[in-house]
Amino acid sequence: MPYCFVAGRHEDAIVIVVEAEGPSSIVPATGRTGLLLRRITLDVSTDLELVGLTAKVASALAAESIPANVVAGLHHDHIFVPEPLADRALAVLQNLASGSGL
Repeated sequence: MPYCFVAGRHEDAIVIVVEAEGPSSIVPATGRTGLLLRRITLDVSTDLELVGLTAKVASALAAESIPANVVAGLHHDHIFVPEPLADRALAVLQNLASGSGL
């Protein structure tokens, strides 16, 4: 399912971030325009005190020129990447995981 970032609080949001400039939400892209993103959920149980996971993921994707937004949940990290790059991003992350990088 594609997602997008939008201004404000939305009932269908899967994430809401409140900043000084106002809230923003990550919502299903149904009926919305703008940059479409895909969510890749890391299939590892993550710990909020784990050091370096976000850096490893971001570095691996950056090395392939894939922009990413990372959202950490209590149990898993979720990576949002532009929809056209989602398959490449998934391959990069699977490669990272198979090399014991995650």
